[in-house]
Amino acid sequence: MAPAIAWRVVALCLVCATAVRRGLGMRTVNAIYGDTIIIPCSLDVPKSLLFGKWKYELADGTRQFVATKAVAKPNVQYDDVPEYKDRLLMAENYTLYIMNATINDQKKFVCMLVFEDDVLEAPAVVKVFKQPIKPEIVNQANFIETGKLNMLGECIAKDSYPESNLTWYKNGKLLKEVNETVIIDFQRDKDQESGLYTTKSSLQYMPTKDDLNAEFTCMVVYEMPKQKESSFSEPAVFDVYYPTEKVTIQILSPTKSIKEGDNITLKCIGNGNPPPQEFLFYTPEQQEGIKSSNTYTLTDVKRNATGDYKCSLTDQNMLASTTVTVHYLDLSLIPSGEVIKQVGEALPVSCTASSSRDVPVIWTKNKNKLSFSPSFASLKIQDAGNYVCETVLTEVEGLKKRKTLTLIVEGKPQLKLTKKSNPDGKSKTITCTVEGYPIPIVQWTSIGIGGIANQTEESPYFDGKIVSKINIAPEENVTLTCIAENKLDRTIASVNVSAINIPEQDEQEDKNDENKEKVNDQAKLIVGIVVGLLLAALVAGIAYWLYMKKSKSASKHVGKELGNTEENKKLEENNHKSEA
Repeated sequence: MAPAIAWRVVALCLVCATAVRRGLGMRTVNAIYGDTIIIPCSLDVPKSLLFGKWKYELADGTRQFVATKAVAKPNVQYDDVPEYKDRLLMAENYTLYIMNATINDQKKFVCMLVFEDDVLEAPAVVKVFKQPIKPEIVNQANFIETGKLNMLGECIAKDSYPESNLTWYKNGKLLKEVNETVIIDFQRDKDQESGLYTTKSSLQYMPTKDDLNAEFTCMVVYEMPKQKESSFSEPAVFDVYYPTEKVTIQILSPTKSIKEGDNITLKCIGNGNPPPQEFLFYTPEQQEGIKSSNTYTLTDVKRNATGDYKCSLTDQNMLASTTVTVHYLDLSLIPSGEVIKQVGEALPVSCTASSSRDVPVIWTKNKNKLSFSPSFASLKIQDAGNYVCETVLTEVEGLKKRKTLTLIVEGKPQLKLTKKSNPDGKSKTITCTVEGYPIPIVQWTSIGIGGIANQTEESPYFDGKIVSKINIAPEENVTLTCIAENKLDRTIASVNVSAINIPEQDEQEDKNDENKEKVNDQAKLIVGIVVGLLLAALVAGIAYWLYMKKSKSASKHVGKELGNTEENKKLEENNHKSEA
């Protein structure tokens, strides 16, 4: 630069503090704390520019140059200002960059452009904003009590700029101060080094029972470049203590209904917070209170435990009561077990249920349900069986009773004989139906000549009866006898069966105990007749042998005398006819 020009520039710089021609009007640059501040030089750069400079001005009038860039030199010259060391950068278009913005950067910065015969300035005010840390409720109360003013806690919002405001909310609704019920205090502190603000607010509050599980929050409102913004704290929930106003009593049982032998646990509950832990319990048998925790247990209860149970606080008159019903079920069967009776005897039967509720009595015989209650005026063999009397209390699970009567009816054997011709025309079937108990042994005997077509067929003992059948093909008339015997008696019945070539009408003969003696006499008579016939046949045979011997001797004698063969033949024929 020529010496004349240099002296002129120096002269201009000396007067620039007092005689500077302003450029555009004042502008504002907003920046976020910690970010880079960007301050454009809002002047047009002429070709006659010698150099550009940046300075800042304080409220007290203090000025400080921070950076210079000459057109003739490639590098920017930064002034030795400690607070901006290594934080400044001037661009080719004379825009100033300030890194890592702080609150102290809130100043008026001026861009100066120097010409040979003039100086222009463009001022800009820098404002720095800092969002506070999310607010937090600290020093929270462990619990709060109704009827008194409680310090809930303190809300704190740290490191904001500019100052921020705090407000309190309950369940999302704004809390306002109310005398002796809601008291809110504020406090703001400024960090002298950083210039940041910390805002605090404490809340004193008188709760009610409705505040149990209520959510208390605080909100901070702060300024940012474009608008005000806000942030909420995490909610705080406080355990609200209040006195007991009412007690209730509960029955704790593993089943819906209680029966004899169960355990009963009573639980007393107070509606205060914290819940009371000590109570007095009263039972139907114990009118003086039994001190216990909030539960009281009775074991193996009986039916006399039915009644009213109460509980109360130990130091108050509040009472709660409940009714306990101990269910029971008894069943009596007379007679029961194994009972042995004889046919024709009477047997009254009684089954009675006793219960805490009306219950039905159900009868079964041999697992088949009966529509009546059995009772016997004159027992029959068919009345024997396994009788079960059963009842159940449906309201109570597992309460069921049953009794058993095993009835044995003994009777002498009774017979019924039937006969019929088979369709083949070659055989006949004789059936002997035997009734009696103990189970009779059945046998057959026969008198006469006949053939057995099949072996005897015998059915199982059922309903007090045995049915025995025999198939025969008699060539002559036959008498069949059915014999039944048990430990009580022996019974016999007989039936006459005609030869198969003699048609006969199927017939049925009933034999019972009343004609048993007649049947026995008939059998004896038959046996006597048969024996008599056998003896007569034997005598006739002997006589016939003697007669034949005598006849042969006489024939020989006549033949010798008369020599007449034809007469001898006639005589022999006459002898045979006589025998016949």
